Amino acid sequence: MGNSVKERFYETMEALKLTDYRVYTDVEGITKNMMVKLRNGETNEVSTKILMPFLCKYSDVDANYILTGRGTPLRTPEVTQIFHPKGVEKTEEEGIITLYDVEAAANLKSLFDNKDQNILGQINIPNIPKCDGAVYVKGDSMYPLLKSGDIVAYKEVPLEMSHIFFGEMYLVSIDLDGDEYLTVKYVQHSEKGEDWIKLVSYNQNHQPKDFPLSSVRAMALVKLSIRMNTMK
Repeated sequence: MGNSVKERFYETMEALKLTDYRVYTDVEGITKNMMVKLRNGETNEVSTKILMPFLCKYSDVDANYILTGRGTPLRTPEVTQIFHPKGVEKTEEEGIITLYDVEAAANLKSLFDNKDQNILGQINIPNIPKCDGAVYVKGDSMYPLLKSGDIVAYKEVPLEMSHIFFGEMYLVSIDLDGDEYLTVKYVQHSEKGEDWIKLVSYNQNHQPKDFPLSSVRAMALVKLSIRMNTMK
């Protein structure tokens, strides 16, 4: 495994059997000059101008691997495990996750409190970490890592700083003047103080935003994602 984003980027190209020529001729937005400078070491950073078009073009690439080194260069079919901190924990019914309708539940906390309601179906995947449920993703804040219509499976966490794995991806439900805002974001430390968190999008068109932990109504660690490339 490469020790840098650049090394893992080239490792991913090798996994796809891509040459520099193929990349800058096939991917809109990537130029020959960009690839030459990267290959020759004139720049050691894989800029978003390269990475974002590359990920959009090659949808089977695991962006999480390039950025963090976790996982493998290419997604396993349909399922991408995003976080797995303590080894594989089995569910009581191994590999079965309940898929919920969060919109019908009104909010995430209500969904957590009423696990026998708002059920859309079940997903059966072998050898996965223990999850409390799954919901559909809406919006483009984590695109292209996640896109609207993907499914994320999650593990509920208490609303305490000591239970947050900073830098990981979470489902977060926030009270904004009486209205609930549900999103999928990276949770990071906030410069505003120990009682605040910073929500960061993968999509750079969305700016990071700080919230007091007291405004969070429910949180869940995203443990894997599922993408349907076709409806048939």
